[in-house]
Amino acid sequence: MTAMLATGTELLKAEPQANGRTLVVYYSRRGMNYVGGKIMDLKVGNTEVIAKKIQALTGSDIFQIETVKSYPADYTETTKVAQQEKDTNARPVLKSKVSNMNDYNVIYLGYPIWWGTMPMAVYTFLTTYDFAGKTIIPFCTNEGSGLGSSVQDIRRLCPKAKVLGGLEIKGSAVNEAASETKVQNWIKSSR
Repeated sequence: MTAMLATGTELLKAEPQANGRTLVVYYSRRGMNYVGGKIMDLKVGNTEVIAKKIQALTGSDIFQIETVKSYPADYTETTKVAQQEKDTNARPVLKSKVSNMNDYNVIYLGYPIWWGTMPMAVYTFLTTYDFAGKTIIPFCTNEGSGLGSSVQDIRRLCPKAKVLGGLEIKGSAVNEAASETKVQNWIKSSR
């Protein structure tokens, strides 16, 4: 099947795996980011890099979480907004939904770590659908905070889902060969 990457309501279509259809869902920030101790302009967000590797290795469909209201271009301003969202338990409105979520049994869920957990847009995504009986496999990018409380937060938000242990990769290392190997090994162990 020919595949094209798209965001929003269009999904990249792939052949289903033997254990059911899988979906890679991710939130990623391109533009100004904190990477390796300094602010850098990224053409592709770090989490998106890992999400596309996972999609290629698993043959999953892929969906990008995007908010209606954009975050500020300035990294520091974005961190302030993200902290305020976390403090108020906000649920940012998303641009689109997965119309056929019932078709997927396994969801690889990716995000950067913001203030010790996933961005609140990911919380919006998780509270939009019924994940009962589905398997959620988290992965994140960070610059030293690991998975934070994100896996526990996913388990709390989706108590009827099976939530596996997560993969964390430093954002500054997403394009290194060691990260590719880490992703490959993690996928093998999560199947």
